[in-house]
Amino acid sequence: MSIFITRIHELAEIKAELAERDWFMGTSGNLSIKIQNNPLQFLVTASGKDKRKSTNEDFLIVDKDGRPVGETNVKPSAETLLHCEIYERSNAGCSLHVHTVANNVVSELYGDEGKVVFKGQELIKAFGRWEEDAEWEVPIIDNYAEIPRLAAALAPYVKADQGAVLIRSHGITVWGKDGFEAKKVLEACEFLFEYHLALLQAKANLQAIKQL
Repeated sequence: MSIFITRIHELAEIKAELAERDWFMGTSGNLSIKIQNNPLQFLVTASGKDKRKSTNEDFLIVDKDGRPVGETNVKPSAETLLHCEIYERSNAGCSLHVHTVANNVVSELYGDEGKVVFKGQELIKAFGRWEEDAEWEVPIIDNYAEIPRLAAALAPYVKADQGAVLIRSHGITVWGKDGFEAKKVLEACEFLFEYHLALLQAKANLQAIKQL
């Protein structure tokens, strides 16, 4: 089986799994997986597609500048340049971007601080942090409408082959050495976001009860 067929099957499986979680509301989100390094080429989701459905035009191949390779009837995701930055600046093999209520709310709560930090949670081990007092920091960048500007804002935070960045009131972009690792990072981040918001609500409820 060719590397192209292998990668397209892998990305399709990831898309289907994330769609089951309902993480692609309103055709939002974009996914990519690297095919080769030299020259850089990767598969990326087509723009405007319902990612809960499977078609023969879900993905297309693009180059290092996010331009389609060969003839195609579809356009690459509008945010393909973010994936370009990740692959140019790291050895990552897969990048995932989703919009959820939890990651949007967290990005607003901590947007002025430019980051959100988690500590003491078991899921931090998913990021390779095994120390007892380990921390996991997710940077938060502004949501620029101009995609080149947004990609430039993301670029400084691509410092390793695994990572995550929140885009304020927009969504999260994660990456890893392969599809399995990128999905693991995404799932761990979303768990931490949902846990944190649930904990804040529980504390607020407890405080309200104490004041009765």
